[in-house]
Amino acid sequence: MLILPAIDIRGGLCVRLTQGDYAQERVYNSDPVEVAQSFESEGAQWIHIVDLDGAKSGEPTNWPIISEIAKRVGIPIEVGGGVRSLEAARRLLDAGASRVVVGTKLVQDPSLAQTMFDTLGEAVVAGIDARDGMVAVSGWTEQSRRSAVELAQQMATLGARRIILTDISKDGMLTGPNLMLLDEVSSSVAIPIINSGGIGSFADLELLYHRAIKRPEGVIVGRAIYEGRFTVREAVNLAASFGVDARNS
Repeated sequence: MLILPAIDIRGGLCVRLTQGDYAQERVYNSDPVEVAQSFESEGAQWIHIVDLDGAKSGEPTNWPIISEIAKRVGIPIEVGGGVRSLEAARRLLDAGASRVVVGTKLVQDPSLAQTMFDTLGEAVVAGIDARDGMVAVSGWTEQSRRSAVELAQQMATLGARRIILTDISKDGMLTGPNLMLLDEVSSSVAIPIINSGGIGSFADLELLYHRAIKRPEGVIVGRAIYEGRFTVREAVNLAASFGVDARNS
């Protein structure tokens, strides 16, 4: 099970939101590049980056920082937030991202989503963000009428190679993952799932590995690392101890 430490960027700073609420922001570091380098030094093999400004505005915003992170670390990064066109996805890939995460456009324009899957293949990840089982869009500020399961099935049919599944109600809460949502979505599709939201302890990582009906390919961890619940190195070592090398994606 792959450990993906998260860097959320807003206004050029490394921040975390609580349940996706832009009014509940906490700044953890003024230098996201420095944070990325520290994650690499602790053994991370992927870094998950969210451009929060881009997620809200609809167009990636923090290009210089994302490009600098890609230049300064030797591990792949995946980037989401405002990726709502093929051009934006390509620009992020050209800036050094190995994967881009597409969320809102999956709901708004399935035909474009299919074009992106067909054109960019493994370099595109379907980001499904849910609250009470229903998909949220536009930087989590709007609720759609689509269920996470329904959207996951549609994206798999359109050619998505993997899904990042986030329970917004769990994000930043440190109260454990939504195992029910993960089980429902992962059981409905054959493609890999990366779980996001709620990780606050080693017990939560063990829960995902041992209790999920279908084990996630990876898990995104944010606030627990920033608040010292455990380190990236400790999480990577724990995942490796499960019997699957945490360095394999």
